[in-house]
Amino acid sequence: MMKKWITFDLDGTLMQNPFGKWVFPAIEERISKQLQQPFKSTEALVREHELRMQQNRTVEAYDWDDMVQQLLKELQLELDINVEQLVLDHSVTPKIFLLEENVTSVLKQLKEKGYSLATVTNGFYKYQYPVMQQLGLSEWFDEIITPEKAGCGKPDVNILRELQRSGQIVAHVGDRLDHDVYLSNKSGIPSVLIYHKLPESLKAYRPKERAETTEFMGICEKKLKAENSHVDMNPYPSEYVPSYVLYRMEELLECV
Repeated sequence: MMKKWITFDLDGTLMQNPFGKWVFPAIEERISKQLQQPFKSTEALVREHELRMQQNRTVEAYDWDDMVQQLLKELQLELDINVEQLVLDHSVTPKIFLLEENVTSVLKQLKEKGYSLATVTNGFYKYQYPVMQQLGLSEWFDEIITPEKAGCGKPDVNILRELQRSGQIVAHVGDRLDHDVYLSNKSGIPSVLIYHKLPESLKAYRPKERAETTEFMGICEKKLKAENSHVDMNPYPSEYVPSYVLYRMEELLECV
């Protein structure tokens, strides 16, 4: 029997990882201390990440250990900074958390409906799994797809090829237009955008109807510009229009 997959992004969709508020600041503190002056290492790392993405190096763009070592070499610093270990050190509550309390309940209900679940994330396995395990997410997923395992990262459609060989992907859920919605639409998969800041005026609409409103298209234009300023938005490209828009994960149950 062919599997029916529902795939999920992780960060910004199901959970909050420790990178922004804990891991990157810890790196910045160590480098600044060694240099004996403030140094914005987070900005330098993000610049390198964006450069690698622009060069379509979608695996290397999420290898934070490699990017940190490259930065240390450029700064001529001998420092022992292990990003994987920092993630492990900070994978504790309240530094990490589920974005909605009922996330695992929704995943459980989807499994009971017969769906196979997979994460499709741009975070390396060694950075994501400790967070997933601590938050009780890992037990609900049949597959965890990451760039270093797939040989590419989102929005490259090839990141889905192994899952598509084993069954049909009936929906992909994520919080980004440039990665998740684009990936879904280019792969011929219904794209589900989770948008927790949905205005009250749009909550009355059904998930399928929201993306068709003028109000939400205005939100999409601003959101996509913030995510990827290189996209030509005149006119707004159809591949970045989600099939469904959710403001809470429970709404997914009425979409599949």
